[in-house]
Amino acid sequence: MSPQPLGRAFFDRPVVDVARELIGATLLFDGAGGVLVEVEAYDQSDPASHSFRGPTTRNAAMFGPPGHAYVYKIYGIHWCLNFVCQPGSAVLVRALEPTHGLDQMQERRGGLTERQLCSGPGKLCQALGIDLRHNGLPLDAPPFALSSAEEGHEVATGTRIGITKAAEVPWRFVRRGSPFLSRRLAES
Repeated sequence: MSPQPLGRAFFDRPVVDVARELIGATLLFDGAGGVLVEVEAYDQSDPASHSFRGPTTRNAAMFGPPGHAYVYKIYGIHWCLNFVCQPGSAVLVRALEPTHGLDQMQERRGGLTERQLCSGPGKLCQALGIDLRHNGLPLDAPPFALSSAEEGHEVATGTRIGITKAAEVPWRFVRRGSPFLSRRLAES
């Protein structure tokens, strides 16, 4: 089956289901991007989630309609892109394999190699040019374009990265064997 555009209904489901199915999907932003190889799921019952304590000005997009972007800054430096699913849940986009707009992404990232362009949520946003202006935008309209994964790849799961609460929850999903991950998956 050939890739199909991902509409808002795709995101109106449990966040873990959406996260798993996003591996192998293609994300383009103003024509630059590539294949999603690493994501993490967060929902309102999760103490590691921004939505755990309810709606705030910062996390308002997480309580908005599914299929929209939730963009926030971490460490006062890096932007992070999330895809809003059902209310209070979102998928953090951690890494992609760059396939489109390489020159543009390398210029934004200082000429780094393809493996280093989008191998982390902050790197990915810098390479694509995503920032707070894009918070709340629909994922099924420009500048975003998302299409479903093609068959033929294996999804592996593990624990999420860089959190202290609910760190043992296995809601990190990766494309097994991808060299473009932010960090290798610890597999038993």
